[in-house]
Amino acid sequence: MITTNKAIEQEVIRIISKTTKVKPSRLQADASLEQKLGFDTLDVVDIILALEKSFQIVIPDEVPINTVGDFVTYVADHSELVAA
Repeated sequence: MITTNKAIEQEVIRIISKTTKVKPSRLQADASLEQKLGFDTLDVVDIILALEKSFQIVIPDEVPINTVGDFVTYVADHSELVAA
């Protein structure tokens, strides 16, 4: 698997931004989804669905996702996509 975390991070942030209408500049890796960004459960579910569709992966309910970085790490660890 030839992929870069930076490319995945940029794509994950783009998808989160598009899904939630939050500017990419606010989506730092350590940004808490609930406390800092104000996302509710529905927002997180929408993000998960968008990421699953885009990266063709499954993010189980029991995976602890609390920050933007958690999404990036999970996608990077489970994605088979090759960065262009």
